[in-house]
Amino acid sequence: MGIFPRRILRIMSAFWFTSLAAEMEYRVNFLVAAINSLGQLAGTLFTLNILYRKGYHFAGWSWHEALLVVGLFTLLDGMASTLLSPNLSRIVQHVQNGTLDFILLKPLDPQFQLSTRNMSPWGFPNVVFALVLLVYAGMQVPLPAAAYALGIIPMILSGIILYTLWFAVATTTIWFTKVWNATEVLRSFLEAGKYPMSAYPVAYQFFFTFILPVAFLTTVPAEVMRGQHSAAFILIEAAVALTLFVVTRCFWKFALRSYTSASS
Repeated sequence: MGIFPRRILRIMSAFWFTSLAAEMEYRVNFLVAAINSLGQLAGTLFTLNILYRKGYHFAGWSWHEALLVVGLFTLLDGMASTLLSPNLSRIVQHVQNGTLDFILLKPLDPQFQLSTRNMSPWGFPNVVFALVLLVYAGMQVPLPAAAYALGIIPMILSGIILYTLWFAVATTTIWFTKVWNATEVLRSFLEAGKYPMSAYPVAYQFFFTFILPVAFLTTVPAEVMRGQHSAAFILIEAAVALTLFVVTRCFWKFALRSYTSASS
């Protein structure tokens, strides 16, 4: 590692330590977040259990294989609550209050600052519950240990895709300072990732694969772990993630041209 990566790690460590120290002053909130996460996961599992007990099966997915998708969705949701939501929701505040000027003036990439400045512990319970569920489901399928190692790559790519979708919506605050409705719409669409794509009609599968790539967030990594897709499919997901990242980056640069600073 060179000087630049070490510098980035030091900056991120300082950011996250400060954020966690501030957030953990309200420890009761952590307990509330854990109970809420457990309740949401229990609700999803309850719905899935009813479907399978009544004889409905997602095409090509057993009960425990479907749990892999639920576990991956819960993991991504925990990551979003920990890193994405605390950071990207503040872009609105920066634009409204004029403090985005201070971000732009610092000798550090603005997108990097806005994406990594804060960390919230409220997503940690989801991450823990997801890992437990993934281990349990994997033992029941069963999955070899190598399947988990193979699933790491598509999961990292899923995280990049999820980030680009969130950041693209957050960027629109440069023009529209109230983007919460758009954020809620995005959340609603992402909820489709709770279940395998075979649960939806063909038209929906097309939309969630080629228009809004929800399928690449959970279903594809789960299929890779099950051995349903070859390494070539991971390259396709990598191409999707890279394309979305470049497009989002260009969109951010374009949006900054329309930004009117507080001092102007």
